[in-house]
Amino acid sequence: MKDHVSLPFSMDWTKEEIVKVVNFFTQVDDAYDKGTRAGTILKAYEEFKEVVPAKNEEKTYFRDYERQTNQSCWQTVQQARKVNEDELVRRP
Repeated sequence: MKDHVSLPFSMDWTKEEIVKVVNFFTQVDDAYDKGTRAGTILKAYEEFKEVVPAKNEEKTYFRDYERQTNQSCWQTVQQARKVNEDELVRRP
C-alpha cells in the first residue's frame, strides 16, 4: 500500500469495525502487490459489508481508495468471485 493512503473510516465505528474495514483494503492491496487467495478477499469483503452495508457508502469509500492507490476494490472482489476460493487473485 502506498505510504500515505488515508483509509476511510467513521468516528462512529468501533475498534473491531475499523479493523474489518482496514483488513479489506489490505487484502485489495495484497492482490495488487503479491496476490491473495480469493476466499480471503471474499471473507474480508463480507466483514466490510457488515460495517458498511449501504451500497452508496461503499461506492464512496471504494472511489476514494481507488483515487489514492489506482487499485479497484470492486474489480478485485469481482475477480475473486469468478475463481475457486483457494486460487490466488492477482491484479495487474
